[in-house]
Amino acid sequence: MIVIRHLTKTYGKQTVLSDITITLQAGTIYGLVGVNGSGKTTLMRCMCGFSKPSVGSVVCNGKIIGKDLDFPPKTGIIIESPGFLPNYSGLRNLEILAAVSGTVTKARMIEVITLVGLDSSDKKPVGKYSLGMRQRLGIAQAIMEDPDNLILDEPFNGLDSQGIKDVHSLLSSLKVQGKCILLASHSAYDIAQACDQVFELREGRLTETTVERMPCNAF
Repeated sequence: MIVIRHLTKTYGKQTVLSDITITLQAGTIYGLVGVNGSGKTTLMRCMCGFSKPSVGSVVCNGKIIGKDLDFPPKTGIIIESPGFLPNYSGLRNLEILAAVSGTVTKARMIEVITLVGLDSSDKKPVGKYSLGMRQRLGIAQAIMEDPDNLILDEPFNGLDSQGIKDVHSLLSSLKVQGKCILLASHSAYDIAQACDQVFELREGRLTETTVERMPCNAF
């Protein structure tokens, strides 16, 4: 569970986020929509400990991020564009990232690469991946340590219609496993297909919103 309490973020005289309070529960997919520049990424950066709130706090499993912990525990993240070493394959990139914690087996890496629709035996360097392939690999990186929480900024970016369906299916299975998932996108329709509850950021303020779902054959 992640609890955001009266979070405000300012840069000089500019207020990017204003008094945001929300509780994100396990087994639920939340959506965050808003135009580019509305503060979606800033909010996620505060949640991940990458940026410190000017006022308020982010609490994950009872611990204050930036005070008790630098980073939310058991949390998989994509913030902005996933970054990988361009001269190595997708699997090799995951191996390098996994070496930091030493908790992920090669079998698990192969499993998550397959789950996101990539080929673990593909030796092509990531530098030659399409945008959609890099996005799939980013999602694989985010889930490979079996996190309790997922914070995904623009997870559908660069994906074709089949890729979007694949990610929806994956997120649904993770929800059934009890994961707490937050997705951000400028596309309200992409978010509506995946989420149980949707919030909109506008002029720094967060409000719950309703977005009409598209028919399945629209994808």
